[in-house]
Amino acid sequence: MTRTSRRLPFGVYVLAFSLFSMGSAEFLLAGVLPAVADDLEISLASAGGLITAFAVGVVLGGPPLAVVSLRWPRRTTLVITQAIFASAIAVSLVVDSYPVVLGARFAAGVAYAGFWAVAAVTAISLVPRDRTARASAVVVSGLSLAMIAGGPAGALISYFAGWQGGFWAVVVLTVLGAVSAVAALPETTASQEPSVRAELDVMRRPKLWWVYAATLLSTAAYMISFNFLSALLTDVTHLPAVWVPAVLALFGIGAFVGLSIGGRIADRRPYDALLAGAGGILVCSVLLAVLAEHKLAVVALVALLGVAGFVLNPAIYGRVFSIAADAPTLAGATTVSAFQLGISLVPLLAGLALHAGAGLASIGWIGAALALATVPVVLLERRPPTASNITSRSR
Repeated sequence: MTRTSRRLPFGVYVLAFSLFSMGSAEFLLAGVLPAVADDLEISLASAGGLITAFAVGVVLGGPPLAVVSLRWPRRTTLVITQAIFASAIAVSLVVDSYPVVLGARFAAGVAYAGFWAVAAVTAISLVPRDRTARASAVVVSGLSLAMIAGGPAGALISYFAGWQGGFWAVVVLTVLGAVSAVAALPETTASQEPSVRAELDVMRRPKLWWVYAATLLSTAAYMISFNFLSALLTDVTHLPAVWVPAVLALFGIGAFVGLSIGGRIADRRPYDALLAGAGGILVCSVLLAVLAEHKLAVVALVALLGVAGFVLNPAIYGRVFSIAADAPTLAGATTVSAFQLGISLVPLLAGLALHAGAGLASIGWIGAALALATVPVVLLERRPPTASNITSRSR
């Protein structure tokens, strides 16, 4: 096989760019939350509800939208979801009513989940089967880049142009992504999509739900440490606040490296990637808890946690699309919901520990426990199907 033939199609990178554009909005809001609260004349806690509304839209709205969109060609779905997302973000910028902005954020979350799911399915349809995990990794890397660059760049724009400035940049980039999708992606017909019944039948496969459980647990395992890193770095590690953004960016860089590694090994050895990622999160989380007061150790561990957390993501998508190969759209949308649900569990679990009087270093132990729980779930999914139910499962 020639070197050229091993390259991924340009359309895969277009999908990654679109996910970068849309994902930047998710990471941007946290950086401008006080300004949003002041502008809408609401409390900081109410402004935080805008983050929750987006997350709820992703968790609850993605799978139903995936089912509805089965009757549309994939390229059409990608363009429509980006148009809805851009419109919802624009509405949230020009309307001063908190309930309207809350609803717009929910709608943006639904569109975001729908795009992510269909983008993943589209990416694997553009490549041979032995490169599906790599294609998925490239698409998801757009989200990693949003974490590293999109959110911080948007916050910088908002610093000079008001909090709306960064979001207007997201709107422009999302529209550009939609236009690029029309130019770069092949046209399909709705008749090429699996039926709704086929999609629902696939969701009955037990192996799929083991993958979702692993997705939820592993995502919560690394995100619980990431979400509280700022507080840990300043209050426990005693790192000067000016260095916190740089350390957080190291997590994003590690995530990008992890996706690159995972994308190259997950097609051939998905369980190795899953177990290595879970084990890496476990070790990094324990060391963060034990060495929380040591600056150099914590900085290095943040980068390694990013690598471990994201090395298993391509394998997750690889397993989902292997199990649900004959009807992958709803399965892909539910994977996105599982990721977001894992993130949504983080404040609850951390809040229980902190309200009980445990220190910030205890967050690492919770992450370690979640990573440890991921391992038996992966091993259960790895078990071959029994003779009695082999017809209802995929390999």
